[in-house]
Amino acid sequence: MLNLASQRCFNHAQREAAARCPHCGHCFCRECITEHDDRVICAACLRKLAQVPARRRRAFAGIARGCECLLGLMVVWFFFYLVGEALLALPTTFHESTIWKVHGWDQK
Repeated sequence: MLNLASQRCFNHAQREAAARCPHCGHCFCRECITEHDDRVICAACLRKLAQVPARRRRAFAGIARGCECLLGLMVVWFFFYLVGEALLALPTTFHESTIWKVHGWDQK
């Protein structure tokens, strides 16, 4: 069995080892080791663990951005569609400026 008291840090040979990384098996000092998910792990192994979800997250982020753009375009199209329908629903007298004369709103 490994005696941790006699071990030295993998990165700093002059420092006493404080913990052993369960992934790579190397011993490290207190500055080289960190706690992640309730376990002690070295920075290199933590970097390896963090790279996999980051790639998945980037792919998901690209899909999410594409969906957001598509949704935004659909909302803008629907808005202009409703504005066009509202303009088409106006009577022709409104477009010819005769609605003011029919209702007596023309004060000239």
